[in-house]
Amino acid sequence: MAAHEKAARVAMVTGASRGIGKAIAIELADAGFDVAVTARTMNEGERREHSSTLRKTDTSPLPGSLDRTIAEIEGLGGRAMAVAADLLEHGTLGAAIAKVIEHYGRLDVLVHCGRYVGPGHMDLFMDTPVDILRKHIEANCLGPLVMNQIAIPQMLRQGSGTIVHITSSAGFDTPRKPAGKGGWGIGYGISKAAFHRTVGILHTELSAQGLSFFNIQPGFVVTERMKQDMGEFGFGGDGASPIVPAKVVRWVCTEAEAAMLSGKTIAAQHFCHERGLLPNWAGPGVASPSVIEP
Repeated sequence: MAAHEKAARVAMVTGASRGIGKAIAIELADAGFDVAVTARTMNEGERREHSSTLRKTDTSPLPGSLDRTIAEIEGLGGRAMAVAADLLEHGTLGAAIAKVIEHYGRLDVLVHCGRYVGPGHMDLFMDTPVDILRKHIEANCLGPLVMNQIAIPQMLRQGSGTIVHITSSAGFDTPRKPAGKGGWGIGYGISKAAFHRTVGILHTELSAQGLSFFNIQPGFVVTERMKQDMGEFGFGGDGASPIVPAKVVRWVCTEAEAAMLSGKTIAAQHFCHERGLLPNWAGPGVASPSVIEP
């Protein structure tokens, strides 16, 4: 593991059992943070519903778990703790934040990478019950805000803190194809849109008190779940590695220059390429701004 850039700082990452969240947790541990990781899957091989459509059920195990993430961090010389939580059960979110603050006595970084995983993500609007739309909003927007309301007072007492929202272009772009054929369902789009808008407001209200807020838009990233579940819905395997957005999250959490971008949206693949954060990575292949308004 590389020499620690910062000492005695604490980061918490949701959705860290696999994919982008796991990569972020490992990257922040490498940067010297003690890392608390949270997700639903504590142990490898757990079974729960993860089909993206109401037309079928799929409870086959997905690769990854908090135990594996912890093991990889510790194998690299880092320190981490696992806290189980469910974005649809807001009480578990508050308990998780409280446990981390009680254990470490501080919280410097909170990264929201977890999201709703379950039916409705790839269903058409007329096929999607309102209750499914509500679950998307509860998990993808309100859950993170519950955690923010508990984390922010601790950060204000410290006089500093960074909150990162892993956003999605689905929150501000229109899909070119319908859900299930290369596009995405309305539940994902509207919940990510709501989530996306919160960063600018939090920045306006709290940046003068030493806090920074960022949207990180990862672009298309090939994760374990993407490989296992999403091919049938028109999503191929030619995206970036999870390490690309993870490198950008590390940058905003460790570089003083990052404070100037608080309240903005950072397009991770373009930013990573422009800054040379991942040597030998060719970049996204298309020109686009790396920093945009919320």
